[in-house]
Amino acid sequence: MPQAFKTVTRAVNLRIREDVRDLIDHAARAHSKTRSEFMIDAARRAAEDTLLGQTLVRVDPETYAEFLTVLDQPPGGEGFERLMAAPRPWKG
Repeated sequence: MPQAFKTVTRAVNLRIREDVRDLIDHAARAHSKTRSEFMIDAARRAAEDTLLGQTLVRVDPETYAEFLTVLDQPPGGEGFERLMAAPRPWKG
């Protein structure tokens, strides 16, 4: 079998409280999944969300200084004025 198609799995052992395991089992059944499938899917989604939430942008020092200058300026312009004039639903 070509290397690209081999699937390697490894065991992960977790110790969790019984009530948490029961909750996971209940949720897994609601999705017609095994406990392992449910936990792997949930852990994978959490890992992806964590990594997608981290953004690293590399720029030269001059570009970074310009970026900081823009951040230090007060907001303004037509779009900002329109946003500030919009009704606030929480002030009913």
